[in-house]
Amino acid sequence: MDTSPSTRERILEVSRELFNRYGYANTTIAQIASEVGIAEGNLWYHFRTKRELASELEAQVRQGVREIRDAYPSGDAVADDYVAMILAAMNQKWAYRFLLRDQLDLSKDRTLVRRDPDMRADFDAVRDALDRMKKEGMFRRDQWVDLTVLAESLWIVSRYWTEYLQEHEGLEDIEWADQQRGFEHHFTVLFPYLTAAAKRSLEAALLRISGEFAARNAP
Repeated sequence: MDTSPSTRERILEVSRELFNRYGYANTTIAQIASEVGIAEGNLWYHFRTKRELASELEAQVRQGVREIRDAYPSGDAVADDYVAMILAAMNQKWAYRFLLRDQLDLSKDRTLVRRDPDMRADFDAVRDALDRMKKEGMFRRDQWVDLTVLAESLWIVSRYWTEYLQEHEGLEDIEWADQQRGFEHHFTVLFPYLTAAAKRSLEAALLRISGEFAARNAP
C-alpha cells in the first residue's frame, strides 16, 4: 500500500517549513514549488493563493490543538495530564510558529490569526487543570492565589516560549532540552503556590514524559 504523501500534502509541509524559516512575507510561491519539485502551475492547481495555503495550515493547527484538548483529562494523574498537555501545546506552537510570528502580515486577511474560541479554549484547559489540582489538594493552604490570574500567566509562558527561542536565541530547530527550559519558566510561576508533594509529582511527571519523548525521537 502506498503511504507516500500526496502532492497537496507535500505542498503544505514544505510551505510550513519555509514560512517558519523565512517568514510568510518572504516566501514565494515559486520557492515553494521549487522545493516541492513541481511546476508553479501544478501548485496553483492545488492552492490559488499563498493566503489560501496559510489558511489551510491554520486549519491544521486548529485541528491539532483541539485534539490535544480533547485528550484530557485522560484518566491519568493530574500532574501527568498537565505536563503532557502543556508540552503538546508548546510543540504544536513551534511546528506552526509562523502563524503567531507573522500575524501582522496575515492579519490583512481576517480569516487568519484572529481572536477566536480556540484561543479561549486553550486558556480554559489550563484553568481546568488548575481546578483539578486544587480539588486534589495540590495547592498550599497558606498561600492564596487567584487561579484565573495564575492560569493567564501560565498560558502566556507556554504560548510564547517557542517564539522566544526563535526570536531571542535564533533557534531553527527545537530539542527536548529547549522544552525543558520552557517548563522551568512554567514551574517558576506555578511552584510557589504548590505543596512540596505536588511539586514532586509534577517534576516526576516531567521526568517520565521526557524519557518517553527521547525514546520516540531516538535515531
